[in-house]
Amino acid sequence: MNKQDIISVYGSNPSKMTKALLEAIDIDSLLPNKASSIALKPNLVVASSADGGATTHPEIVIAIIEFLQQRGYYNISIVESAWIGDSTKKGFKVHGYYDISDTYNVALIDVKDDEYSTKTIHNVTMEVSKAILNTDFLINLPVLKGHCQTNMTCALKNMKGCLSDRSKRLFHTLGLHHPIAALNAVRTADLVIVDSLNGDLDFEEGGNPVQTNRMFAARDSVLVDTYAASLIGFELEDIPYITKAREMKVGSTDLSQAHFIQLNEPSDEEVAKPTGAVAYLSKHIEPLSACSACYGNLIHALKRLDEVDRLQDIKRPICIGQGYKGVVDSTKIGVGICTKGLGKSLKGCPPKALDMISFLKEMNG
Repeated sequence: MNKQDIISVYGSNPSKMTKALLEAIDIDSLLPNKASSIALKPNLVVASSADGGATTHPEIVIAIIEFLQQRGYYNISIVESAWIGDSTKKGFKVHGYYDISDTYNVALIDVKDDEYSTKTIHNVTMEVSKAILNTDFLINLPVLKGHCQTNMTCALKNMKGCLSDRSKRLFHTLGLHHPIAALNAVRTADLVIVDSLNGDLDFEEGGNPVQTNRMFAARDSVLVDTYAASLIGFELEDIPYITKAREMKVGSTDLSQAHFIQLNEPSDEEVAKPTGAVAYLSKHIEPLSACSACYGNLIHALKRLDEVDRLQDIKRPICIGQGYKGVVDSTKIGVGICTKGLGKSLKGCPPKALDMISFLKEMNG
């Protein structure tokens, strides 16, 4: 796997999807040797199950451990901490991590109980987990989701779980963006596998999940977050820590130089019935057998339009889904390659939310 590669897979089985990504990555070529210490850094920000859109699906963690151990890598640990005020150990219990630790004989490290090394870089002093700093190979397992303070959280921000609670508080005092970038200049992941199955629409703690049935992987955390932002409808200027990390030489934001490898087509399974905030947005959609990835990206695009008071500009329902294949209707608009026979249609399988936003603004400008 090269530094510019972004590998994606679609489906509804996190275990199978993870193994497909690992096969494509050729992880043996990345690890120094069989004795290498490997740390898995999931997102367990709160003690709630992954179906709420806030935390990493535990099946992903299990699949990685099994894949590594089958190839002779046994020096594996799971390292994470919940946000301030919540219990990591409760999160471990909710997600079955104690059973995972016992079954596979992997260390389970609560960063809140870990020792720290004090690091100063780019005018930020922080206490970073020694378990994270000392590992040979760090696999970051973030959830792609919205965030009420930074708009988005994915690979770069997920590293905040490697800090002491005191440093987490400091990061908020400093405005999050600059210190998040600085943290990744101290230690960034060697491999990122993103859980983009059903990340929350707005909040780090979940509650408004958007089903997209997607995972993707890359070695460059900055490139990952640049791509992730485009998937859920954000420009780089909306998430300053990405460009700050690029300026600190953590990675690249140049998607034109990225090599995209899509292992399969989006699943043809229809999306689950939307609820809550998602239902409000879905009133503007006319789906016919829409797959999760395309539908989820459209929900994110509509959310971004709502945030800038442009949702009311949409006067015609947006067609989406495989049911529009072969349909010819000059009066309708649609997104996704399946709607190419309509009067106006956005290509892509699936199109990114950022592209959908531009398309819808043009259609309803």
